[in-house]
Amino acid sequence: MATLVFPDHPSPVADAEAIYNACKGWGTHEKTVIGIIAHRNWTQRKLIKQAYHDQYQEDLIRRFEKELSGGLERAVYRLMLDPEDRDAVLLHVAIKQGGVPDYRVIIEQACIYCPEEFLGVRRAYQARYKRSFEEDLAQCSTADFRRLLVALVGVYRYSGSEIDAKLAQAEAEILHNAIKKKEYNHEEIVRILSTRSKAQLIATFNRYKDEHGIAITKDLKEDTGNQYLTALRMTIRAMVDPQKYYEKLVRQALTKTGADEDDLIRVIVTRAERDLRDIKDLYFKRNSVTLDQAVAKETSGHFEALLLALLGKQE
Repeated sequence: MATLVFPDHPSPVADAEAIYNACKGWGTHEKTVIGIIAHRNWTQRKLIKQAYHDQYQEDLIRRFEKELSGGLERAVYRLMLDPEDRDAVLLHVAIKQGGVPDYRVIIEQACIYCPEEFLGVRRAYQARYKRSFEEDLAQCSTADFRRLLVALVGVYRYSGSEIDAKLAQAEAEILHNAIKKKEYNHEEIVRILSTRSKAQLIATFNRYKDEHGIAITKDLKEDTGNQYLTALRMTIRAMVDPQKYYEKLVRQALTKTGADEDDLIRVIVTRAERDLRDIKDLYFKRNSVTLDQAVAKETSGHFEALLLALLGKQE
């Protein structure tokens, strides 16, 4: 369930005018901006953006870039983008940060989004950057990571619920044999993870645990310093239980010194209109503290106010 709280029929013209008044002159009234942007759904924000342009002949996103700063600016920027365009930007940032790409962002979208949804993100990436995402990803990644990530993003998975029990048993053994031999980069591991439907993969992982008495992710924990193994575990977790995956991601973001703003923004902004309430419930169950309380403790100021609003807090 979503956490976003928004009115049924707000006036985009009135919202655009209020934002204009909040941004004109010296300084910005961030509370007004947050009160509007964090309490409108995507369709409503899109109408505000159009109304603002019609009234003031100015791009609202560019205005926010001038008026806001830090985590607040990054979060508002992502809120104002079309969801597919926003996710394309997240992918671009993940592979253009220098060094090894942030494979977490890539795995999240490739493994959690439905096939049609991720295809839309890839189309948005191509429209914005005039290159395919697979092309850019292959260029900035190497060896095992390139093989795994390019395979994950390039597939259009079957999304049905049907499973083949015999296939699950056979491929559970293939995975077990490769892991037992520590052939973590085996082409069969990549093939299975990148081509099978989520339902089929879950059946395979369940068979793996039934046959060998241990979850496949635990069998892949032997070398905890191996980033490729971390990526494999993350791929499996994202496929099996997205909410559990996101809960762990936001928990880790909040336990870092100063909190990881980018991870918090990515989870809270992208899931506020989807399943953030489920993630919140799981967070409380696992940590005995609400996600709202944890965010309030580790963030501050207008950035804190925006995140709490997206988490469902009402003024």
